Amino acid sequence: MAKATKVNHVAIVVSDIEQGLNFWRDQLGLHFDHVEDVPSQKVEVAFLHVGESHVELVKPTTDDSGTAKFLAEKGPGIHHLCIEVDDIDSMLADLKQKGVRLIDETARELPGRKMAFIHPKATGGVLLELYQLTGK
Repeated sequence: MAKATKVNHVAIVVSDIEQGLNFWRDQLGLHFDHVEDVPSQKVEVAFLHVGESHVELVKPTTDDSGTAKFLAEKGPGIHHLCIEVDDIDSMLADLKQKGVRLIDETARELPGRKMAFIHPKATGGVLLELYQLTGK
């Protein structure tokens, strides 16, 4: 049976990555790793380390993405929590069998990872991302 292994990251939506880095990196002192463009999600992401977990600053790159809609409706702030799992495909199948409302019934594959989102209505209001590192 698949299991959750750790909190991978907390994603924070920002309208300006440099402005976000001003606090999280420059003032709070988190270790900045890199910025990555993620065209499939229509976002740019800055990765900051906090022990074994991360803070991700997520900026929409288009006006028609879910992240852009979130920013327009709610403003900057926490977007989602990401839990790392050891077998995302089994976890999704198990959740689906239990009737959990999923945004992604199958995992999306990105370089080095697989990811899927669970609907906030299933989690008590929190957008939850499941994440599996693949090393590919």
